[in-house]
Amino acid sequence: MNVVGPIEDDVVDTELAVAPTTRGDNHDETTPTKSPLKKLFTLENRFLAPILITAILLGGQLSFGFLESWWQTLLAISVAIACELILGRVFVGKLPHLASAYISGISVGILIRSPFLWPFALCAVLSIMSKYVLRWQNRHLWNPSNFGVSAMLFLYPAAVASLSIQWGNTLWPMIVVWTLGSLIISRLKRFHICLTYVVSFVCLSAVRSMLTDSPFLANVAPLTGPMYQLFIFFMITDPRTTVSTKRGQCFVAFLVAAVEMLLRLNEVIHAPYYALFLVGPIALASELGWKKRMEARAELATGSEHRVEV
Repeated sequence: MNVVGPIEDDVVDTELAVAPTTRGDNHDETTPTKSPLKKLFTLENRFLAPILITAILLGGQLSFGFLESWWQTLLAISVAIACELILGRVFVGKLPHLASAYISGISVGILIRSPFLWPFALCAVLSIMSKYVLRWQNRHLWNPSNFGVSAMLFLYPAAVASLSIQWGNTLWPMIVVWTLGSLIISRLKRFHICLTYVVSFVCLSAVRSMLTDSPFLANVAPLTGPMYQLFIFFMITDPRTTVSTKRGQCFVAFLVAAVEMLLRLNEVIHAPYYALFLVGPIALASELGWKKRMEARAELATGSEHRVEV
């Protein structure tokens, strides 16, 4: 894996929330100018997704008090932003857009459970550093918060847990998350990833139910938890760490669910995080390697044609 390289574009847009739909858009001069209010509430606004996930955080905390504390979440956000500023300056040579770091920090603050402060800071650092250090062919392979959360859960199981039942069984917070998440995902044209994963999870739950002789609904139930909503809408759909084709994205989503099922059959508690941690980078690296081989073959074929002409 590369440590350095021209990583400017790659590190600033990740974690889904930094809407990539603005990249490459052609705005001709005849396009009507939107009012400031309409601009604020369009999904081309790079701050809209951070605003939405902040609304989810505030709603969950003010209604159910699901955070360990405000200070731990604020620490995770602050460390993620500071780390992004420092590493962006060192590796890219300029200050990067901070929406991605904010999403990573707030995800860490929501998903990590610990009575201590240091896991939140360390997890935020690991998440941001993974974008700059763990790279393959000028791309970071892991979703930042998935890497950080998975590393913390694996390395410090005695001090760290993940978000679980802290939102209770009340339905309306889930409806809010589903609505906001679906709105963002549909606008980014990545709803097919969520749908494939959910359908796969339900079908594989039936398989687990048969294999373990356990109730089907008990196997499906985790899918309705708050942690899964963040995992589905804000983690497995990260544009910068998913493969490029729609069919490939659906296949990878199925593989994540399949590996998760195998991990659950082996009673691995944090199965979804680990499944994405394992499957996502392998899939992306495989695609990058395949594209590089195709480019090499094309260059070789072009060179052969030129030699024949000479």
